[in-house]
Amino acid sequence: MPHSRLAHPAPVTPRFPFSRVLLARTRLAYVHLPNLLNDAKRDRSARISGYVAISLPEESVIIYLLGGEVANATVRDAKGARAVAIASALQLVPEEAEYGEICFHEAEPEQLGCMFVAQSRAADPWPSDIKATDPAALFPYLSATTYDGTLEILAHESANYVTLRDGNIANAYLTGAPHGTVPERVNKLFAREGRGGDIRVLRWPAPTLLPVQAPAALVQAYRELTAGLVQRLVAAGSESAPALAEQARQKLLSTHPSLDAFSGTGRAVKQPVADTQALTADIAAWIRDLVWVSIDHEEQSPVALLKELTWERRHMFQSAGLFDQMPWKVM
Repeated sequence: MPHSRLAHPAPVTPRFPFSRVLLARTRLAYVHLPNLLNDAKRDRSARISGYVAISLPEESVIIYLLGGEVANATVRDAKGARAVAIASALQLVPEEAEYGEICFHEAEPEQLGCMFVAQSRAADPWPSDIKATDPAALFPYLSATTYDGTLEILAHESANYVTLRDGNIANAYLTGAPHGTVPERVNKLFAREGRGGDIRVLRWPAPTLLPVQAPAALVQAYRELTAGLVQRLVAAGSESAPALAEQARQKLLSTHPSLDAFSGTGRAVKQPVADTQALTADIAAWIRDLVWVSIDHEEQSPVALLKELTWERRHMFQSAGLFDQMPWKVM
Protein backbone atom coordinates (compact mmCIF):
# COMPACT_ATOMS: atom_id res chain seq x y z
CA MET A 1 0.00 0.00 0.00
CA PRO A 2 1.53 3.41 -0.86
CA HIS A 3 2.95 5.51 1.92
CA SER A 4 1.36 8.84 2.75
CA ARG A 5 3.49 11.81 3.65
CA LEU A 6 4.13 12.32 7.33
CA ALA A 7 1.94 14.84 9.05
CA HIS A 8 4.69 15.41 11.62
CA PRO A 9 8.22 14.05 11.92
CA ALA A 10 8.34 10.94 14.11
CA PRO A 11 7.96 10.47 17.00
CA VAL A 12 5.51 13.37 17.49
CA THR A 13 1.94 12.09 17.33
CA PRO A 14 -0.87 14.56 16.64
CA ARG A 15 -3.91 14.73 18.89
CA PHE A 16 -6.97 13.17 17.32
CA PRO A 17 -10.65 14.00 17.94
CA PHE A 18 -12.70 11.79 20.23
CA SER A 19 -16.18 11.48 21.66
CA ARG A 20 -15.06 10.10 25.01
CA VAL A 21 -11.78 9.55 26.85
CA LEU A 22 -11.41 5.97 28.02
CA LEU A 23 -7.74 6.29 28.93
CA ALA A 24 -6.12 9.70 29.02
CA ARG A 25 -2.61 9.96 27.59
CA THR A 26 -0.33 8.22 30.04
CA ARG A 27 3.02 6.46 30.17
CA LEU A 28 3.02 3.18 28.29
CA ALA A 29 4.86 1.51 31.16
CA TYR A 30 1.72 1.76 33.29
CA VAL A 31 -0.56 -0.01 30.80
CA HIS A 32 -0.87 -3.65 29.80
CA LEU A 33 -1.93 -3.34 26.16
CA PRO A 34 -3.52 -6.81 25.67
CA ASN A 35 -5.68 -6.28 28.77
CA LEU A 36 -6.69 -2.84 27.52
CA LEU A 37 -7.80 -4.22 24.15
CA ASN A 38 -9.67 -7.11 25.73
CA ASP A 39 -11.45 -4.76 28.12
CA ALA A 40 -12.89 -2.85 25.16
CA LYS A 41 -15.35 -5.69 24.56
CA ARG A 42 -16.29 -6.39 28.19
CA ASP A 43 -18.30 -4.79 30.93
CA ARG A 44 -19.78 -1.92 28.93
CA SER A 45 -23.31 -1.33 27.70
CA ALA A 46 -22.00 -1.26 24.12
CA ARG A 47 -18.75 -2.53 22.75
CA ILE A 48 -16.37 0.31 22.08
CA SER A 49 -15.43 1.74 18.70
CA GLY A 50 -12.37 3.92 18.96
CA TYR A 51 -8.62 4.02 18.70
CA VAL A 52 -5.56 3.32 20.81
CA ALA A 53 -2.74 5.72 19.92
CA ILE A 54 0.75 4.73 21.03
CA SER A 55 3.77 7.01 20.78
CA LEU A 56 7.14 5.22 20.79
CA PRO A 57 10.65 6.63 20.40
CA GLU A 58 10.97 5.53 16.77
CA GLU A 59 7.37 5.31 15.57
CA SER A 60 3.74 5.83 16.44
CA VAL A 61 1.10 3.12 16.23
CA ILE A 62 -2.67 3.45 15.96
CA ILE A 63 -4.90 0.46 16.65
CA TYR A 64 -8.50 0.82 15.47
CA LEU A 65 -11.43 -0.93 17.14
CA LEU A 66 -14.97 -1.49 15.90
CA GLY A 67 -17.52 -2.81 18.36
CA GLY A 68 -14.79 -3.78 20.79
CA GLU A 69 -12.86 -5.85 18.25
CA VAL A 70 -9.45 -4.84 16.92
CA ALA A 71 -10.13 -4.08 13.26
CA ASN A 72 -6.98 -2.59 11.77
CA ALA A 73 -3.69 -0.85 12.51
CA THR A 74 -1.37 1.77 11.08
CA VAL A 75 2.17 2.83 11.88
CA ARG A 76 4.00 6.08 11.22
CA ASP A 77 7.79 6.28 11.31
CA ALA A 78 10.64 7.93 9.44
CA LYS A 79 9.59 6.06 6.26
CA GLY A 80 6.04 7.38 6.27
CA ALA A 81 2.59 6.27 7.38
CA ARG A 82 1.07 2.99 6.26
CA ALA A 83 -1.31 0.19 7.17
CA VAL A 84 0.27 -2.82 8.87
CA ALA A 85 -0.92 -6.22 10.00
CA ILE A 86 -2.46 -6.08 13.46
CA ALA A 87 0.01 -8.67 14.77
CA SER A 88 2.93 -6.62 13.41
CA ALA A 89 1.60 -3.47 15.08
CA LEU A 90 1.29 -5.21 18.43
CA GLN A 91 4.82 -6.58 18.12
CA LEU A 92 6.13 -3.02 17.85
CA VAL A 93 4.90 -2.28 21.37
CA PRO A 94 7.35 -3.68 23.94
CA GLU A 95 5.86 -5.65 26.82
CA GLU A 96 7.93 -3.74 29.37
CA ALA A 97 8.10 -0.32 27.78
CA GLU A 98 10.52 2.12 29.35
CA TYR A 99 9.49 4.96 27.08
CA GLY A 100 6.34 5.83 25.22
CA GLU A 101 2.81 7.07 25.81
CA ILE A 102 -0.62 5.63 25.16
CA CYS A 103 -4.21 6.83 25.07
CA PHE A 104 -7.54 5.12 24.37
CA HIS A 105 -10.40 7.20 23.00
CA GLU A 106 -13.88 6.37 21.80
CA ALA A 107 -14.68 7.72 18.33
CA GLU A 108 -17.31 7.44 15.62
CA PRO A 109 -16.70 4.72 13.01
CA GLU A 110 -16.67 7.34 10.23
CA GLN A 111 -13.89 9.22 12.01
CA LEU A 112 -11.90 5.99 12.27
CA GLY A 113 -12.26 5.59 8.51
CA CYS A 114 -10.98 9.14 8.01
CA MET A 115 -8.01 8.53 10.29
CA PHE A 116 -7.18 5.26 8.59
CA VAL A 117 -7.20 6.64 5.06
CA ALA A 118 -5.03 9.58 6.16
CA GLN A 119 -2.53 7.18 7.75
CA SER A 120 -2.44 4.63 4.95
CA ARG A 121 -2.88 6.29 1.55
CA ALA A 122 -1.20 9.09 -0.33
CA ALA A 123 -3.26 12.27 -0.44
CA ASP A 124 -4.65 13.67 -3.68
CA PRO A 125 -2.76 16.77 -4.84
CA TRP A 126 -4.36 20.20 -4.92
CA PRO A 127 -4.49 22.23 -8.14
CA SER A 128 -1.54 24.58 -8.35
CA ASP A 129 -3.79 27.65 -8.32
CA ILE A 130 -5.65 26.68 -5.11
CA LYS A 131 -4.27 27.74 -1.73
CA ALA A 132 -5.69 24.97 0.44
CA THR A 133 -4.80 26.75 3.69
CA ASP A 134 -7.06 29.68 2.79
CA PRO A 135 -10.69 28.78 3.62
CA ALA A 136 -11.93 31.63 1.41
CA ALA A 137 -10.39 29.84 -1.56
CA LEU A 138 -10.67 26.22 -0.39
CA PHE A 139 -14.37 25.80 0.34
CA PRO A 140 -15.69 27.65 -2.75
CA TYR A 141 -13.44 25.39 -4.85
CA LEU A 142 -14.76 22.25 -3.13
CA SER A 143 -18.32 23.44 -3.58
CA ALA A 144 -17.82 24.31 -7.26
CA THR A 145 -16.34 20.88 -7.97
CA THR A 146 -19.01 19.09 -5.85
CA TYR A 147 -16.16 17.29 -4.14
CA ASP A 148 -16.88 14.05 -2.27
CA GLY A 149 -14.14 13.10 0.14
CA THR A 150 -12.23 13.71 3.34
CA LEU A 151 -10.12 16.63 4.47
CA GLU A 152 -7.45 16.31 7.12
CA ILE A 153 -6.66 19.68 8.68
CA LEU A 154 -3.43 19.60 10.66
CA ALA A 155 -3.25 22.51 13.08
CA HIS A 156 -2.02 23.09 16.64
CA GLU A 157 -0.40 19.63 16.51
CA SER A 158 -3.87 18.17 16.11
CA ALA A 159 -5.47 16.22 13.28
CA ASN A 160 -9.02 17.22 12.36
CA TYR A 161 -11.31 15.64 9.78
CA VAL A 162 -14.07 17.01 7.60
CA THR A 163 -16.16 14.85 5.27
CA LEU A 164 -17.78 16.43 2.22
CA ARG A 165 -20.71 15.43 0.04
CA ASP A 166 -21.32 17.31 -3.20
CA GLY A 167 -18.83 19.92 -2.02
CA ASN A 168 -20.65 20.64 1.26
CA ILE A 169 -19.57 19.74 4.77
CA ALA A 170 -21.36 16.54 5.83
CA ASN A 171 -19.61 15.82 9.14
CA ALA A 172 -16.68 17.19 11.07
CA TYR A 173 -14.51 15.55 13.73
CA LEU A 174 -12.55 18.29 15.43
CA THR A 175 -10.32 18.67 18.45
CA GLY A 176 -11.01 21.40 20.95
CA ALA A 177 -14.15 22.53 22.73
CA PRO A 178 -17.36 22.07 20.71
CA HIS A 179 -18.40 25.72 20.81
CA GLY A 180 -20.14 27.29 17.82
CA THR A 181 -21.43 25.82 14.58
CA VAL A 182 -19.41 23.36 12.55
CA PRO A 183 -18.39 25.96 9.92
CA GLU A 184 -17.33 28.33 12.72
CA ARG A 185 -15.24 25.64 14.38
CA VAL A 186 -13.63 24.67 11.09
CA ASN A 187 -12.77 28.30 10.33
CA LYS A 188 -11.13 28.61 13.75
CA LEU A 189 -8.66 25.93 12.73
CA PHE A 190 -7.49 28.13 9.89
CA ALA A 191 -7.29 31.29 12.01
CA ARG A 192 -4.34 30.01 14.04
CA GLU A 193 -4.34 33.19 16.09
CA GLY A 194 -2.35 35.05 13.48
CA ARG A 195 0.04 32.18 12.74
CA GLY A 196 -1.57 31.07 9.51
CA GLY A 197 1.54 29.42 8.06
CA ASP A 198 1.55 26.49 10.50
CA ILE A 199 -1.30 24.53 8.96
CA ARG A 200 -1.68 21.77 6.38
CA VAL A 201 -4.76 20.58 4.55
CA LEU A 202 -4.76 17.20 2.80
CA ARG A 203 -7.56 15.45 0.93
CA TRP A 204 -8.66 11.97 -0.09
CA PRO A 205 -11.55 10.81 -2.31
CA ALA A 206 -14.85 9.76 -0.78
CA PRO A 207 -14.01 7.73 2.33
CA THR A 208 -14.91 4.13 2.78
CA LEU A 209 -15.68 2.42 6.05
CA LEU A 210 -12.71 1.42 8.14
CA PRO A 211 -11.51 -1.84 6.55
CA VAL A 212 -11.42 -4.80 8.91
CA GLN A 213 -8.40 -7.05 8.53
CA ALA A 214 -9.02 -10.74 7.94
CA PRO A 215 -8.92 -12.66 11.23
CA ALA A 216 -5.74 -14.56 12.08
CA ALA A 217 -7.64 -17.86 12.12
CA LEU A 218 -8.71 -17.39 8.49
CA VAL A 219 -5.17 -16.46 7.45
CA GLN A 220 -3.84 -19.63 9.05
CA ALA A 221 -6.62 -21.71 7.45
CA TYR A 222 -5.64 -20.39 4.02
CA ARG A 223 -1.98 -21.14 4.70
CA GLU A 224 -2.82 -24.74 5.54
CA LEU A 225 -5.23 -25.07 2.63
CA THR A 226 -2.73 -23.91 0.00
CA ALA A 227 0.09 -25.96 1.51
CA GLY A 228 -2.20 -29.00 1.64
CA LEU A 229 -3.17 -28.49 -1.99
CA VAL A 230 0.47 -28.47 -3.09
CA GLN A 231 1.21 -31.59 -1.04
CA ARG A 232 -1.81 -33.42 -2.46
CA LEU A 233 -0.81 -32.53 -6.02
CA VAL A 234 2.70 -33.87 -5.42
CA ALA A 235 1.27 -37.07 -3.94
CA ALA A 236 -0.90 -37.44 -7.04
CA GLY A 237 2.17 -37.40 -9.27
CA SER A 238 2.65 -33.70 -10.04
CA GLU A 239 6.21 -33.32 -8.80
CA SER A 240 6.38 -29.83 -10.29
CA ALA A 241 3.46 -28.59 -8.15
CA PRO A 242 5.64 -26.58 -5.72
CA ALA A 243 7.33 -24.76 -8.61
CA LEU A 244 4.02 -24.22 -10.38
CA ALA A 245 2.49 -22.85 -7.17
CA GLU A 246 5.31 -20.36 -6.80
CA GLN A 247 5.10 -19.34 -10.47
CA ALA A 248 1.37 -18.77 -10.13
CA ARG A 249 1.84 -16.76 -6.94
CA GLN A 250 4.50 -14.54 -8.50
CA LYS A 251 2.34 -13.98 -11.60
CA LEU A 252 -0.63 -12.89 -9.48
CA LEU A 253 1.22 -10.58 -7.07
CA SER A 254 0.60 -7.37 -9.00
CA THR A 255 -3.17 -7.80 -8.87
CA HIS A 256 -3.47 -9.91 -5.69
CA PRO A 257 -1.01 -8.27 -3.27
CA SER A 258 -1.86 -10.25 -0.15
CA LEU A 259 -0.25 -13.32 -1.75
CA ASP A 260 3.07 -11.69 -0.86
CA ALA A 261 2.45 -13.03 2.66
CA PHE A 262 2.06 -16.66 1.52
CA SER A 263 4.20 -19.48 0.21
CA GLY A 264 3.45 -22.85 -1.30
CA THR A 265 4.87 -24.57 1.77
CA GLY A 266 2.43 -22.93 4.17
CA ARG A 267 5.31 -21.16 5.93
CA ALA A 268 4.29 -17.81 7.38
CA VAL A 269 6.30 -15.26 5.41
CA LYS A 270 4.57 -12.30 7.06
CA GLN A 271 1.06 -11.25 8.00
CA PRO A 272 -1.15 -10.00 5.15
CA VAL A 273 -2.75 -6.57 5.33
CA ALA A 274 -6.12 -7.29 3.72
CA ASP A 275 -9.75 -7.65 4.64
CA THR A 276 -11.55 -10.98 4.35
CA GLN A 277 -13.00 -10.23 0.93
CA ALA A 278 -9.69 -9.16 -0.62
CA LEU A 279 -7.75 -11.99 0.99
CA THR A 280 -10.28 -14.59 -0.16
CA ALA A 281 -10.24 -13.23 -3.72
CA ASP A 282 -6.44 -13.47 -3.79
CA ILE A 283 -6.34 -17.02 -2.43
CA ALA A 284 -9.12 -18.13 -4.77
CA ALA A 285 -7.23 -16.79 -7.79
CA TRP A 286 -4.10 -18.65 -6.69
CA ILE A 287 -5.97 -21.92 -6.19
CA ARG A 288 -7.73 -21.62 -9.55
CA ASP A 289 -4.48 -21.05 -11.43
CA LEU A 290 -2.68 -23.86 -9.65
CA VAL A 291 -5.45 -26.42 -10.13
CA TRP A 292 -5.86 -25.62 -13.82
CA VAL A 293 -2.19 -26.19 -14.63
CA SER A 294 -1.37 -29.00 -12.19
CA ILE A 295 -3.97 -31.72 -12.62
CA ASP A 296 -5.34 -33.85 -15.40
CA HIS A 297 -9.00 -32.94 -15.22
CA GLU A 298 -10.01 -36.18 -16.93
CA GLU A 299 -8.32 -38.30 -14.25
CA GLN A 300 -8.77 -36.13 -11.17
CA SER A 301 -11.78 -34.08 -10.13
CA PRO A 302 -11.07 -30.56 -8.85
CA VAL A 303 -14.37 -30.74 -6.96
CA ALA A 304 -13.40 -33.89 -5.08
CA LEU A 305 -9.92 -32.52 -4.37
CA LEU A 306 -11.15 -29.21 -2.97
CA LYS A 307 -13.98 -30.86 -1.05
CA GLU A 308 -11.50 -33.13 0.73
CA LEU A 309 -9.07 -30.30 1.51
CA THR A 310 -11.70 -27.86 2.78
CA TRP A 311 -14.04 -30.23 4.58
CA GLU A 312 -12.89 -29.64 8.18
CA ARG A 313 -13.12 -25.85 7.81
CA ARG A 314 -15.91 -25.74 5.24
CA HIS A 315 -18.06 -23.41 7.34
CA MET A 316 -15.22 -20.90 7.73
CA PHE A 317 -14.44 -20.99 4.01
CA GLN A 318 -18.11 -20.75 3.10
CA SER A 319 -18.54 -17.70 5.34
CA ALA A 320 -15.48 -16.06 3.77
CA GLY A 321 -16.92 -16.61 0.29
CA LEU A 322 -14.18 -18.91 -1.00
CA PHE A 323 -16.49 -21.43 -2.67
CA ASP A 324 -18.39 -18.67 -4.48
CA GLN A 325 -15.20 -17.73 -6.33
CA MET A 326 -14.46 -21.21 -7.61
CA PRO A 327 -15.48 -22.33 -11.12
CA TRP A 328 -16.23 -25.74 -9.63
CA LYS A 329 -19.33 -26.24 -7.49
CA VAL A 330 -17.93 -27.49 -4.20
CA MET A 331 -20.85 -28.67 -2.10
